[in-house]
Amino acid sequence: MIEVNGRKLSWRRGLTVSDVLAEAGYDFAHITVTVNGVFVAPDDFGAANVPDGADVKAIHLHHGG
Repeated sequence: MIEVNGRKLSWRRGLTVSDVLAEAGYDFAHITVTVNGVFVAPDDFGAANVPDGADVKAIHLHHGG
Protein backbone atom coordinates (compact mmCIF):
# COMPACT_ATOMS: atom_id res chain seq x y z
CA MET A 1 0.00 0.00 0.00
CA ILE A 2 1.19 3.52 -0.77
CA GLU A 3 -0.24 6.92 0.06
CA VAL A 4 -0.67 9.62 -2.58
CA ASN A 5 -1.63 13.02 -1.16
CA GLY A 6 -3.32 11.24 1.73
CA ARG A 7 -5.16 8.72 -0.49
CA LYS A 8 -4.31 5.01 -0.18
CA LEU A 9 -3.46 3.13 -3.38
CA SER A 10 -2.42 -0.46 -3.95
CA TRP A 11 1.25 -1.22 -4.48
CA ARG A 12 2.73 -3.75 -6.89
CA ARG A 13 6.26 -4.71 -7.86
CA GLY A 14 7.66 -2.41 -10.56
CA LEU A 15 5.28 0.47 -9.77
CA THR A 16 6.66 3.73 -11.18
CA VAL A 17 5.82 7.37 -10.57
CA SER A 18 4.12 7.42 -14.00
CA ASP A 19 1.94 4.47 -12.94
CA VAL A 20 1.00 6.19 -9.69
CA LEU A 21 0.03 9.42 -11.45
CA ALA A 22 -2.10 7.52 -13.97
CA GLU A 23 -3.83 5.44 -11.28
CA ALA A 24 -4.49 8.55 -9.18
CA GLY A 25 -5.93 10.35 -12.20
CA TYR A 26 -3.30 13.07 -12.30
CA ASP A 27 -2.80 14.09 -15.91
CA PHE A 28 -1.67 17.67 -15.39
CA ALA A 29 0.96 19.10 -17.74
CA HIS A 30 2.99 20.58 -14.86
CA ILE A 31 3.29 18.47 -11.74
CA THR A 32 5.95 18.12 -9.05
CA VAL A 33 6.37 14.77 -7.32
CA THR A 34 8.24 13.61 -4.25
CA VAL A 35 8.54 10.03 -3.06
CA ASN A 36 9.33 9.77 0.64
CA GLY A 37 10.41 13.41 0.58
CA VAL A 38 12.79 13.03 -2.39
CA PHE A 39 12.10 15.07 -5.54
CA VAL A 40 11.61 13.04 -8.74
CA ALA A 41 12.37 14.88 -11.98
CA PRO A 42 9.62 14.65 -14.62
CA ASP A 43 12.03 12.98 -17.06
CA ASP A 44 12.45 10.18 -14.50
CA PHE A 45 8.74 9.47 -13.83
CA GLY A 46 8.75 6.38 -16.07
CA ALA A 47 11.86 4.87 -14.50
CA ALA A 48 11.51 5.92 -10.84
CA ASN A 49 10.20 3.00 -8.81
CA VAL A 50 7.86 3.62 -5.90
CA PRO A 51 8.54 1.33 -2.93
CA ASP A 52 5.84 -0.34 -0.87
CA GLY A 53 4.71 1.93 1.96
CA ALA A 54 5.84 5.09 0.14
CA ASP A 55 4.43 8.53 0.84
CA VAL A 56 3.97 10.23 -2.53
CA LYS A 57 3.20 13.93 -2.84
CA ALA A 58 2.01 15.21 -6.23
CA ILE A 59 1.52 18.93 -6.57
CA HIS A 60 -0.08 20.44 -9.67
CA LEU A 61 1.72 23.62 -10.63
CA HIS A 62 -0.49 26.33 -12.06
CA HIS A 63 -0.73 30.08 -12.26
CA GLY A 64 -3.58 32.46 -11.93
CA GLY A 65 -4.43 36.06 -12.01
